[in-house]
Amino acid sequence: MSNSSIEHVYGINTVQQLIEHSASRMLKVAVSQERRDQRLLDVLDAAGCAGIAVETLDRHAFSAHLASVGIDESVNHQHVLASCRPAEQKDEAFLHALVRKSQQPVLLLLLDGVTDPHNLGACLRSANAAGAQAVVVPQDKAVGMTPVVRKVASGAAEITPLVVVKNLARCIQALQQEGVWVMGAAGEAEQTLHQLDLTAATAIVMGSEGSGLRRLTRDRCDALFAIPMAGTVESLNVSVATGVCLFEARRQRLS
Repeated sequence: MSNSSIEHVYGINTVQQLIEHSASRMLKVAVSQERRDQRLLDVLDAAGCAGIAVETLDRHAFSAHLASVGIDESVNHQHVLASCRPAEQKDEAFLHALVRKSQQPVLLLLLDGVTDPHNLGACLRSANAAGAQAVVVPQDKAVGMTPVVRKVASGAAEITPLVVVKNLARCIQALQQEGVWVMGAAGEAEQTLHQLDLTAATAIVMGSEGSGLRRLTRDRCDALFAIPMAGTVESLNVSVATGVCLFEARRQRLS
């Protein structure tokens, strides 16, 4: 298998979730001798039980291993690095099957042009915590799955599907035909988040870090809403705003 067809994943939680949910994809786990606490031992035990090869390296060898696969040593790797086969990318067919098969009203997160991997990772983590069934991103002009995304997601990327679509506006139309209500976040909207009914099948659409929702995306939404702000700041970081919106949906569904 060529190096170009191997993914490298780092971080305790991320590697542990990968072992738990995708052990068949894993080729090897490399760890540094510098760390030997219980959390790392748990990862090693899980790898052993799953029959995954484990390589223990000294500090210099581990640094060299990171460099050989193109990972900067300054990242928060937590002294563990897994090599694995790439996961099959989820597409629109997967998304529509998910919506149709769901036994409860779906909650989806659509991201319109988020380019920062830290933001995508944080959005995946919030989506998982709030019970969203999938996160959807466009194929172009947006970040996809990267080692940074996986690390920031803290294991959520191995559980909550990231669906990549060719055209977000067309995806929205197709979801609407499946009975999903599509709600777009826009700071200038008159309706607020708390006025929405998020108990039906819902897709929440968040815009990019700089310009928010694109015009075509905005026009395709069934409704636009704003997050009510009590302070002097005009907007929230997209990952923070995503958490606020998803947990409002969860609050409504629990009540």
